[in-house]
Amino acid sequence: MLQVQNLHKSYGIATVLAGVSFIINDGEHVGFIGPNGVGKSTLLRCLIGQETPDRGSVIFAPAGQTLGYIPQSFADTLGTRTLAEVLAEAQAEFVAAEAAMNRAAEALTDPAAYATALADYESALAQFEALGGYEREYRAATVLEGLGLGTVAPDMPAAQLSGGQKTRLGLAALLLRAPDILLLDEPTNHLDVAALEWLEAFVRGYGGAVLVVSHDREFLDQTTTRTLFLDPATRTVKSYTGNYSAFAAARAHEHTLHVEAWKQQQDYIERVESDIARLKGQALSVELSTTPAQPTVRRYAKKVAKKARTRERKLERYLESDERVEKPRNTWGLKLDFGPSPPGGRAVLRVEHVAFAYPAAAGGQLLHDVSFDVDYAERVALVGPNGAGKTTLLKLLAGQLKPLAGTVKLGANVRLGVMAQEQETLDAQATVLAMVLDARPMSETEARNFLHFFLFSGDSVFRPVSACSLGERSRLQLALLVLRGCNLLLLDEPLNHLDIEGREHFEQALAAFEGTVITVAHDRAFLREFAERVIEVRDGRVRQFAGGYDEYVQQR
Repeated sequence: MLQVQNLHKSYGIATVLAGVSFIINDGEHVGFIGPNGVGKSTLLRCLIGQETPDRGSVIFAPAGQTLGYIPQSFADTLGTRTLAEVLAEAQAEFVAAEAAMNRAAEALTDPAAYATALADYESALAQFEALGGYEREYRAATVLEGLGLGTVAPDMPAAQLSGGQKTRLGLAALLLRAPDILLLDEPTNHLDVAALEWLEAFVRGYGGAVLVVSHDREFLDQTTTRTLFLDPATRTVKSYTGNYSAFAAARAHEHTLHVEAWKQQQDYIERVESDIARLKGQALSVELSTTPAQPTVRRYAKKVAKKARTRERKLERYLESDERVEKPRNTWGLKLDFGPSPPGGRAVLRVEHVAFAYPAAAGGQLLHDVSFDVDYAERVALVGPNGAGKTTLLKLLAGQLKPLAGTVKLGANVRLGVMAQEQETLDAQATVLAMVLDARPMSETEARNFLHFFLFSGDSVFRPVSACSLGERSRLQLALLVLRGCNLLLLDEPLNHLDIEGREHFEQALAAFEGTVITVAHDRAFLREFAERVIEVRDGRVRQFAGGYDEYVQQR
């Protein structure tokens, strides 16, 4: 069991955690969510001991429980180790038990020490089997295969793996350690759909406790039974029964009740203020229409005025009390409005017999004989395994790469907008404000007001792009697409670095966009809402699937 009690953490005058408390029971699978920048990473660092809270405690019961977590610096710790050595280190206790069993088995060949050797062997065998035995080797192979590392040579230096492969290796090492409490921080990054589905099944069947930090709504729905929400307003954690969908429904219900309570409060305030104004007006009218020679009437007017002042003070006390309901507010301020798209013809894009290979590719062509058409206002999702060529295909469509064979033709009046996964379309040396002013002529005041909708305020607009966080760069790319008035959007993993509420707002913006969208994405909740047609990139070719993402999954 993991118990967090009254955790506080501040940096200077900025309070990050303000009395966070929760319990994770043995075998419980819990989701941990909250907006970007609210303090989730700070809380994780307190859990694993990288940071010390100002107050409060983190308690493991029993005390010897192990906590498994992939550090963000995992790729920097690989050194010269091979893939096999990284995995062996993750299973050090099991590897040592296997070695001890093998040594005990070799000692059995000495007849003079057979009795002692047999006792040692039985003890070593019991320890080996307690740690998983020979099934552990099968489990290791299954983990590597499920995470797309099954074809990587065991003796390959881990430092030579791609960035995505290094992340998946860290995840594999974590899963093979089999800690009592498994802490998964954005585990779906760099996983294609097949690996996601495998990981979901693995986590669902995991016997220990699991805490999942993720923005992937489908993954949370499939793997968790309780949700912890780190509230940005209170800086505390609130627990909700059920997975993400149950949490979202509960929050929506809470918001509805809050809005209704606030409306009732406003109606009450308006009635009281109206009554106060009526009483004051009545008293003033009597005062103005009488003379000192009418003391009885004037005494009545004074009583009316006193009654008005009493009600006024009562209202003031109510407005200052804890009973008052705060006005509901949006917790996420990003405004996405692509506006009406420029006019375009029905045929937006035609790809005919396209082939492509990178100069150093050892396996021949990455894409060959790729053909498909895209019509105006279509929503097309590009899916397929990691490394199949989805991003390359987007770059071919954008004209950033030239095909070895075949053609890519854009229709008449097509205005292209590209959101790159690696954000290479941004000028790292330019400021946020300069990029907006370059995209569309406007005054600096207009530009700053516009950027405010994308959560850039104050001096942050003067920050160079190179100094922006990945999430800020994603928001800047979205802002630039809005300004340029595109009618064909090519989006490569557009949800990366957006939190859950940000993803949902992005989906709403795309739904309002009248033009054509082609996107590469692995967020299945997004694909299910977005895709009207699916194009799968696999083994150098494309296959088209009519209908949405669910139809694609069934046909696949």
